Amino acid sequence: MTDDTAPAHTFTIPSSVPAVSLLGPADEFLRLIEDSFEARIHVRGNTITVTGSPAEAAMVERLLDELVTIVRTGQHLTPETVERSITMLQTETEEKPAEVLSLNILSNRGRTIRPKTVNQKKYVDAIDKHTIVFGIGPAGTGKTYLAMAKAVQALQAKEVTRIILTRPAVEAGEHLGFLPGTLGEKIDPYLRPLYDALHDMIDPETIPKLLASGVIEVAPLAYMRGRTLNDAFIILDEAQNTTPEQMKMFLTRLGFGSRMVVTGDVTQVDLPSSAKSGLRIVQDVLEDVRDIHFSVLTASDVVRHKLVGRIVAAYGEYEAGAETHERRRTQ
Repeated sequence: MTDDTAPAHTFTIPSSVPAVSLLGPADEFLRLIEDSFEARIHVRGNTITVTGSPAEAAMVERLLDELVTIVRTGQHLTPETVERSITMLQTETEEKPAEVLSLNILSNRGRTIRPKTVNQKKYVDAIDKHTIVFGIGPAGTGKTYLAMAKAVQALQAKEVTRIILTRPAVEAGEHLGFLPGTLGEKIDPYLRPLYDALHDMIDPETIPKLLASGVIEVAPLAYMRGRTLNDAFIILDEAQNTTPEQMKMFLTRLGFGSRMVVTGDVTQVDLPSSAKSGLRIVQDVLEDVRDIHFSVLTASDVVRHKLVGRIVAAYGEYEAGAETHERRRTQ
């Protein structure tokens, strides 16, 4: 409900910003804003009048300011951009939506990779500031994709001389031994997601050359044993499937001039039930070590289909309830 006696706030769309780019085709973005706030919004020419409580009106005005700033950076607004901006403002974060959504990490073939949530920006900023960063969160939060974009950015800026991408192949022992093909052919399915992400960030015709020269290396975690990795950006993906011993082995490969990002989802462990996950215990081990940062992403950071975020949140609630029930049953 709006207060008809409340003073109206006015916002003028700058002459340099076409109204359709701010309000959307057929006012699509305007409707999203109206549905998200209790204030009443009226548009006449380049003037937007907002009527409602002072707090609501002020938030709508701030949102419009942020959207104008995003448009001025050369971006085209989308419903997703508007919705994420609204969410950031309504959760009262210190980060400004325009600062989060306009941060360019990497551009390739007309496509720009940017963080899409506050936690994603904090994660990207942490990679810039720390030698080792852990990105922990559910599927679809961009933890591996953003890490790879930062790796390619560092390579292009000559901050490192090579990129090393690795994953534990949980079944690469006895189970894969019974499958036909070479070891590389058996392991390739576990590494395929890393190759797919690379194709989004680097011209496909140059990838084979970079792989052949060793500038980019994609290999199972077992291949890291006994090595010292200097001047490299190293990413360990699916780290929830490492044992504590494997995690220690990997982290101690760090050489001079190198940076590491470790990503994983502690709710998706594929190890045998008798084995502990190295990712689950590493924060307890390293939380007081300087120059190591732990970034936690949640269901609200999922950037896939909206339903994925809801599924992740629902499973989290269910599992938390099941754990509570189990504790009560055993007491």
